[in-house]
Amino acid sequence: MISWSSAQIKDPVKWKTTVQTIDQETFDLILTGTIEPHWHVYSQFTPEGGSLPAELTWTPTTESIKYIGKTKESPYIKKHNVDFDVDEYFFENKVVFTQRIKRLQPSITEIKVKIDYQACKESCTNLKKTFVFKLPVASTEMAAQAVTNVDTVAATTLEAEKQVAQPKEQTVVSKSTELSSEKEASSSKGLWALFWWSFLGGFTALLTPCVFPMIPMTVSYFTKRNEKRAQGIQQALWYGLSIIILYVLLGWAVTAIFGADALNALSTNPWFNLIFFVILIVFACSFLGAFELVLPYSWSNKIDQKAEKGGVIGILFMALALAIVSFSCTGPIVGTLLVEAASMGGISPLVGMLGFSTALALPFMLFALFPGWLASLPQSGGWLNTVKVSLGFLELALAFKFLSTADLVLQLHLVEREVFLALWIAIFGAWTLYLFGKIKTAHDSQVMHLSVGRLLLAMLVLSFTIYLIPGLFGAPLKLISGFPPPDHYSESSGFLGKATSSAAELPEGAEKGPLGLTVFTDYTQGMSYAKKVHKPALIDFTGYGCQNCRRMESNVWSLPEIKQILANEVIVISLYVDNKKPLPADKQYVSKVTGNTIETVGDQWTEMIITRYKANSQPYYVLLDEQEKTLTSQSISVASGGEFQHWLDQGIQAFKRK
Repeated sequence: MISWSSAQIKDPVKWKTTVQTIDQETFDLILTGTIEPHWHVYSQFTPEGGSLPAELTWTPTTESIKYIGKTKESPYIKKHNVDFDVDEYFFENKVVFTQRIKRLQPSITEIKVKIDYQACKESCTNLKKTFVFKLPVASTEMAAQAVTNVDTVAATTLEAEKQVAQPKEQTVVSKSTELSSEKEASSSKGLWALFWWSFLGGFTALLTPCVFPMIPMTVSYFTKRNEKRAQGIQQALWYGLSIIILYVLLGWAVTAIFGADALNALSTNPWFNLIFFVILIVFACSFLGAFELVLPYSWSNKIDQKAEKGGVIGILFMALALAIVSFSCTGPIVGTLLVEAASMGGISPLVGMLGFSTALALPFMLFALFPGWLASLPQSGGWLNTVKVSLGFLELALAFKFLSTADLVLQLHLVEREVFLALWIAIFGAWTLYLFGKIKTAHDSQVMHLSVGRLLLAMLVLSFTIYLIPGLFGAPLKLISGFPPPDHYSESSGFLGKATSSAAELPEGAEKGPLGLTVFTDYTQGMSYAKKVHKPALIDFTGYGCQNCRRMESNVWSLPEIKQILANEVIVISLYVDNKKPLPADKQYVSKVTGNTIETVGDQWTEMIITRYKANSQPYYVLLDEQEKTLTSQSISVASGGEFQHWLDQGIQAFKRK
């Protein structure tokens, strides 16, 4: 359904301030926001490359007040944004910011906070508000007062500084004792997905040469050495449970050593991503047969001696012996899962290891309960090495995802979209040749014919490789959205890398925008050119971090019939309301309408959308004639391709009639 603009300022968050007394001169300043249903507000710490974070500025900043630590916030919801390929942190229904202060001068009775935040639903709006916290007057009675609630009012009018963009990223995580049901629901979805992917990883580990032959040997050991079958089953079950305990302890150790906050930082830290890239390359080389990753033999010898003692402890050491002996096969898989889980943060490493170990342990327990199933197991053979080598190709492909992330954060432009896709095409193409038997590794046995399973897998990988190729020429590749760098992070635009026009052909003040279109980012320059060429101007209020703006560009602007209109029949003027470039000092002013200080280029465009069009959300589109008057009765926001084209046609026809 089309989303027409509403001529009103959106303000979906209601704020309340509270002063909580800790001692006579120490206070917690608490800012609580109640968020309307279906809206969300971004965290201070949402990673860069995505939406815009909340920013809180406290005054005074003199020696009269000591700010104790950074502003804390209630737990956020974490969700991956496929449009920006970055994790985003946001709040729904409620958000609480808490700043502890110590008053150093008794004369201070007021603290101000300016909060600049983004609220999003179908569109986004950036808002600025300033609040005053009234501190209790310093007196001897204050020490006895436990909590003082002070009603405060906004010191300034709503600075509906709209920015379409969504928060930037940082790498810190806030803690609080409150946990919303929304956060729990979102987190649980992510953890369940991680559990099942890890379970699949554990199942894959079972099919490697280091583990698969151990299943019948171990099960037979427990069932045949005990006179009573029940006792053998009991020991096999404890053996499986011991495997789970050992790997879960490993996940717990990773979480405890790094801490949830540090783990959240790993997902966007370029140096950790580079380290992960190197680790996965090593794992891939090991799976491909370059070398074996093994732990010291002295470890396995000592563990075997402990296992011979029998009993519960002995079985636990038997499980540990399996982990050590099979490390050359399971180590790279476990390492990859831990790297992925670590980048998610929180208790993800623990959940990942629970999923992996459950899959690894289940066969030992199930075959002990139903020993007749052992006869149905396929015999060990060359297919086990095929599984291992296939994992090597997957490890190699995943490694370049981490390298790409580091390159994107550092803005080095070494692994742009075309380079990334070329690497993946080469990797999956080589995997295809391997499955068809055209490439062999050191440990492969002679393949006389292809099994049906191997043939089907080869055809699947080949199909995926072919699917990737159009991505080199601009295809969106929605199936792997979030893995390659975004479309704009590429060497060139246009088919076969040919831009639609060269820089020399661009009008003065214009630049290449989305889809290679010619756009202006300055209103005056854009309108001047539109008047010169006698074309209507499409005013595109947008933002660098605006997710819905990117979706409109990729899903609607990219349609051939609409792209043709944008390229030839209108002049596109994209005004980024989150542009933080400072205005010259002589052009800064205080808005007579909102009372806001207009300090940046983005402030300027925000002031325009508020004062002229009584709106403060993005995307927001307006068609203007040469007299800068609107050509349609309504402006438009998020719309389908057909609706957007109909709106453009209406405006263009109105322009031609004048």
